[in-house]
Amino acid sequence: MKRLQGKNILLGVTGGIAAYKSAELTHRLRDAGAEVRVAMTRAATEFVTPLTFQALSGHPVHTQLLDENAEAGMGHIELARWADAVLIAPASADFIAKLAHGRADDLLSTLCLATRTPLAFAPAMNQAMWHDPATQANCGTLCQRGLLQFGPASGEQACGETGEGRMLEVPELITRLADCFEQGELQAVKVMITAGPTSEPIDPVRFIGNRSSGRMGFALAEAAREAGAAVTLISGPCHLATPERVQRIDVETAEQMHRAVFEQLPQCDIFIAAAAVADYRPLDLHAQKLKKDHANLSLALTRNPDILSDVAHAPNSPFVVGFAAETVNLEINAREKLVRKNLDMIAANLVGLHKNEKQDIGFNSEYNALQVFWAGGAASLELDRKSALARRLIQLITTHYQQHKNDEKNPA
Repeated sequence: MKRLQGKNILLGVTGGIAAYKSAELTHRLRDAGAEVRVAMTRAATEFVTPLTFQALSGHPVHTQLLDENAEAGMGHIELARWADAVLIAPASADFIAKLAHGRADDLLSTLCLATRTPLAFAPAMNQAMWHDPATQANCGTLCQRGLLQFGPASGEQACGETGEGRMLEVPELITRLADCFEQGELQAVKVMITAGPTSEPIDPVRFIGNRSSGRMGFALAEAAREAGAAVTLISGPCHLATPERVQRIDVETAEQMHRAVFEQLPQCDIFIAAAAVADYRPLDLHAQKLKKDHANLSLALTRNPDILSDVAHAPNSPFVVGFAAETVNLEINAREKLVRKNLDMIAANLVGLHKNEKQDIGFNSEYNALQVFWAGGAASLELDRKSALARRLIQLITTHYQQHKNDEKNPA
């Protein structure tokens, strides 16, 4: 189950005899390559001890809403941001009712309200409780809100009765959880993404470049692949693992990236320029290492090709999404770049620590926040882990790309 490799899964365990299956679920999720954190309701701890889940997950188990030691008492927000998906298994009738009514009186229910990631629940209860109209109505409400319902299954129950209400078996839960990352909205669409910095050599040991970890571009590649796209990732120097089923092309310099992009451009439907490409390169490449012979050193620089602008102005150009890292005047600078470079959309972010956020955002951080602009509109993607932020951005790009294709087919 490589589809869960590297995913952050928050497993919520509520009170019910099926909680013992959640121990195996934790183990199997880790076998599938997922990172697992467990949050338990008080009732759940009466069936399985937190120590069991701590041993199986390798991390402390979260049970308290007001924990002074968890990010100044805001642990539920940190957990909600950390997760790529939340799975409540088992989900008792009581907890389903709590979710349906938006209650937040314990840690697990609170983080369910705080998360923006896919949220799934696996009902587990007596067959009579399952068929009660209130339970059916509550599940219907949750599904209408976009939550994913996994099961229940039918069979013999702990109470001795037989019927619907059993929690799905662990392999089925894992398969369905993996499926929630495969949205399919970009089936048959070819997406090209640039990521990371470029390295412009001065001599055999020195270079100039931009700060970039490549995390955002790699997260976008994974999110686009999960949405069904055929993804080509052109990366500058970085040490990130290639997302599964993504074609990766490694380059060093801006000129190499430009050449690689245009080699792939005829097969591209959407181009996302997330790389931090150096605007300039040394005019002369020194064959030998420069020595510290002088107090000052001057380097003559020449401009690199503008990959983003060249793609956007190319004949039969794809749908083009740019990035802008700004320190001031974010919207003004981003909208100017949107128009000047003939882009369809642009995602802009402030780099560095801003607005008293606990995480440094942008370069070399796992977190980011984006303002996305297009002609006549804008959207705000609030601070989140780059993996979660990438999925939200891909959804937004998909919506506008599909509208763009419809406009091409049906011009006014």
